Amino acid sequence: MKLRLHPYEIDGRPDVVVEDHDGYRTSVRRLAEAFGDPFPADVAELAAGGHVPALVDRFRAHRAAGRPGLDLGEVSLADTLLLTSVPQIWGVGLNFARHASDLETAQPTAGPGSYLRPYSCVIPNGAPIVIPRQSSRVTAEAELGIVLAKDTKNVPADKAFEHILGFTVVLDMTAEDAIRENPRHIPWSKGFDTFCSIGPCLVLRDQERCEDIGGVSIATYRNGSLVARNTVDAMKYDPARLVEYFSAGRTLPAGTVISTGTPGATVIAPGDTVRAEVSGVGVLEHPVEAA
Repeated sequence: MKLRLHPYEIDGRPDVVVEDHDGYRTSVRRLAEAFGDPFPADVAELAAGGHVPALVDRFRAHRAAGRPGLDLGEVSLADTLLLTSVPQIWGVGLNFARHASDLETAQPTAGPGSYLRPYSCVIPNGAPIVIPRQSSRVTAEAELGIVLAKDTKNVPADKAFEHILGFTVVLDMTAEDAIRENPRHIPWSKGFDTFCSIGPCLVLRDQERCEDIGGVSIATYRNGSLVARNTVDAMKYDPARLVEYFSAGRTLPAGTVISTGTPGATVIAPGDTVRAEVSGVGVLEHPVEAA
């Protein structure tokens, strides 16, 4: 059973809708009230607090008991962040050959290109991306995001899925002119306000098996036109290898996001609309504005 977590607003209060592959839905608050569990109605707190396995069990019991599901007509999609806090956001660069070619550079061989970005640049789905005055060439990149289920350190690739809570969509912006001038400017080029979107939902890792996600596709669109698309199979460093690499010698706290790299970026300008799609996960879409 593969479940999705969506941040919603129900009766004027923040909540999280839990939905299965058949479209049966209920909310975290309803499960907490039905079973007496102190589940937080916040995706980030559910992840960081290790509540998700118990939440999945309660969801299954709720459905098996024949309790009515939640009609989405009763709720409104909250213009809110999927993750209200993230302890660390790791980004991966040049993980697809085409993107490396676009930047006229080679893919790294000793390990993935990587950087940390501040949470302060994260915006909710649909919010405007603002082009800063400090850059004359900003790009947008669709990526698959990994969210970790628990504190993770020194985890080998063959155990990585045990530490993955689920998957989401990331739209990553870059002041590309800065990194073309000097690749050491990557953290600066990624950290402007509105330069990262994460959401719109979290698809939980299959609880019964470590599924093969190699066929999952990632696509970047600008103004409705496809810019680039490729699958996880084409990554130089797949998600399991990325968990191994980033957890080596350091602790990645529960709730950490690893953004796994883009198949291709698009230059964006005020007036554009940019979209990121990950098959089976979701879609992010944002207008672009000038500062």
